[in-house]
Amino acid sequence: MEKAAHVAAGATQDSYPHRLDAVRHDSAEAIPERLAVVTGGNKGVGLEVCRQLALQGVTVILTARDEKRGKDAAETLRRESELPNIIFHQLDVRDDDSVATLAQYIERRYGKLDILVNNAAISGIVADEEGLKALNIDAETLTSGRAANLLKEVFQNTNDEAFNCLNTNYYGCKRVTEALLPLLKLSTSGARIVNASSLASELKRMPNEKLRNDLSNIDIWDEDRIEVVLNTFLEDLKSGQLEEAGWPMMLPAYSVSKMVINLYTRIMARRYPEMRINCVRPGFVKTDINWNLGVLTPEQGARGPVMLALLPDDGPTGCYFDQVEMVNVW
Repeated sequence: MEKAAHVAAGATQDSYPHRLDAVRHDSAEAIPERLAVVTGGNKGVGLEVCRQLALQGVTVILTARDEKRGKDAAETLRRESELPNIIFHQLDVRDDDSVATLAQYIERRYGKLDILVNNAAISGIVADEEGLKALNIDAETLTSGRAANLLKEVFQNTNDEAFNCLNTNYYGCKRVTEALLPLLKLSTSGARIVNASSLASELKRMPNEKLRNDLSNIDIWDEDRIEVVLNTFLEDLKSGQLEEAGWPMMLPAYSVSKMVINLYTRIMARRYPEMRINCVRPGFVKTDINWNLGVLTPEQGARGPVMLALLPDDGPTGCYFDQVEMVNVW
């Protein structure tokens, strides 16, 4: 599904277009004390994470797949919130070349990275939005997973959407993390990685008992085994066997992607104990990913990711947070 993106050695100043809308820094400019990358930063929780980090004095690289929307979002933050420390760089987390270009730009301009917030995500289904709103399902029922049968009429799980969901939510997170790891290792303030998760990631929502038990055992997992599970999921979806195979039926691709995000977070935290690497559920925030049915504001949803991005050196790692509270979902 992917090939690893790496920082290219020996790249010249003009080898790669960085598509930056801010004024280019000259060689005498001081490197910021803390530098952050936020994926999917042009709207919703991602945009608010950018704003709150910038207010804390962090230099933030706001990234977005759509260049115009990303530039507009960064310019709005700079102008309305008076935050000159917001920079835009285009990034499609599904594209190896796009990820490599971002890594090369950061390497040339800053030589290190301190914070990575993997926020970019999609729902993985095609929704009849009008039909969904007509159901008038309350937030508690919607987030509990009990509405799966009701939503069959308005949610369509397609192979293409599921593949795109896994490629964005999990492989995109992995792709960006691996490309930026060499720069995070050079952090001067202690590297922090924050991966956006979801209530849908809770293992109690996994009907397949064996897989549920396996997912709780961190000792048996690596990225290759995760890929086997995801390929099996896609095969079962294609053959129409999701329910029979015991996969979650409420937003199946999204739920599975977030379950393995939690797992990947624990793998990386174990592998890099000097970093603080955690995953967080922002809460049921009113954003495009849930068709604006959420009940929290982006400001509220950003609290958890920002807290984890600014953890002290003795802070927790390899943990899951529901907003700002550590909880056990595995």
